Amino acid sequence: MNFSEPLLKIENLGRQLPNHWIWRNINFSIQAGAKVAVLGPSGSGKTLFLRVLAGLDNAQEGEIFFQGLSLSQWKMPQFRSQVIYLSQNPALLEGTVEKNLQYVYRFSIYRDQHYNRQRILDFLSLLGRSSSFLKRAVHELSGGESQIVVFLRALQLAPSLLFFDEPSASLDRESASGLETLVSTWQAENEQRSYFWTSHDPSQLDRMTDQELLLEGVDGK
Repeated sequence: MNFSEPLLKIENLGRQLPNHWIWRNINFSIQAGAKVAVLGPSGSGKTLFLRVLAGLDNAQEGEIFFQGLSLSQWKMPQFRSQVIYLSQNPALLEGTVEKNLQYVYRFSIYRDQHYNRQRILDFLSLLGRSSSFLKRAVHELSGGESQIVVFLRALQLAPSLLFFDEPSASLDRESASGLETLVSTWQAENEQRSYFWTSHDPSQLDRMTDQELLLEGVDGK
């Protein structure tokens, strides 16, 4: 990648619901290393916005460019190996936590990567958890613990861009603090890594982000 060009560029982006535009004419770009807070009132479509940027939903207007190429020029498996959206409602496979972490390496896009158990243990240490967490069955996990598994599954793949959608909403205060440390550690390993973050906690956004993007409602149909 040419680091002089934006990592992600949004041109005239708009998304329409059946009776109105939820947002429109959004123009924004970030350089590699950006930490962006996505702001807006309830109902402004923050989750939908992140999903559109991650290629999981469509926009009715505008274009998204990643590393200088429009989304239409990317093969989606390759794009999603570098850009990961972390949902508020994570989906996990049956079995243990470790099985869920290992499973992603079966996909051909990750054929050159390998599961690194020690790296996961280092991540868990930052979250104040021991290796026994890997043996837990996913059906026994709380919502917050399931969220932790999804974080670990994404971070181990070393993506270029992450979308955190209310990442600590299901976590207790200690786990939320651990998550912040974990993300900061991941980003510090390679300062070209970037993320977008939504949160109802302004103090968390102050700690974890250094840019803002405000979604405002659009009047009219």
